Amino acid sequence: MPEIIIATESGSDLPEEIVRQYQIEVAPMHVIMNNVSYDDGHFPIDMVFDYFEETGKIPTTSAVNVQEYVDFWNDIRSRHPGCIIYHFTYSSNASSTHQHAVAARDQENFRDLYIIDTKSVSGGCTAHIEACCRILEKKRDRITDAAAAGALAEEFQALADRIECNFIPATLDYLRAGGRVSNGAYIAANVLRLKPLIEINREGFLVATKKFRGSMDKITDKFMQMFLQRHHLNHDTLYLMYGPGLSQSILDRMREIALENGFQRTVYVMTGCTISCHGGKGAIGLAGVTE
Repeated sequence: MPEIIIATESGSDLPEEIVRQYQIEVAPMHVIMNNVSYDDGHFPIDMVFDYFEETGKIPTTSAVNVQEYVDFWNDIRSRHPGCIIYHFTYSSNASSTHQHAVAARDQENFRDLYIIDTKSVSGGCTAHIEACCRILEKKRDRITDAAAAGALAEEFQALADRIECNFIPATLDYLRAGGRVSNGAYIAANVLRLKPLIEINREGFLVATKKFRGSMDKITDKFMQMFLQRHHLNHDTLYLMYGPGLSQSILDRMREIALENGFQRTVYVMTGCTISCHGGKGAIGLAGVTE
């Protein structure tokens, strides 16, 4: 029976305990500051915030490129000869990582390599990947040939349509600096103390929808209750996304609300450098798997 490896990119923001539990391989995306490229996940995230405060600009981000994917998978294969790899990419409509992964696979004619578009980011990727890891635990012994491996890849891909992921930036400063919010909208939002809800739709696009008014501690309950009422989630696990700098009291309240609503388990997912370049400090978010 071949060994099976789960792989992804750093933008999935997998908590370290999940990486260790399922022995997931993670390829770094990149963050560029002052013309220097840094591997996401390999430097303090405060560097992103310090750079913005010093320059008024957000760092730029770049996807894993084709050659990096080739090297990444070849390294896995050198350590796990004959393995099957299921690689989960950041949403194909939010980054070019998926397209680069497909190009690398086709260029090198990699066999037993399956690429799954999570159609999500950050905590949404985490929810998708962990759900697939649990499926794999139940079906691993049945993956004995190419047909079974391909069928499992199709099941993994289909699960992407059952992931719900929303988040709310604490500030629009980073979105404005990146050109995603106009100056007029930025000024109006600040005056009215508005914060946009960012939803990941079924195609994997990030879309601003509803607006919440007030401080993060005041909108947490409303946001969570709205999310939980709108989506019929599996109550096994709720993924609580947060940006560095969010207060512990809000983190505690998020977990409390999850438990009050019958979730058996919560997982904190800290937004990494890639998504924090756009969301900034102190964001909150939720992700889960629908029934």
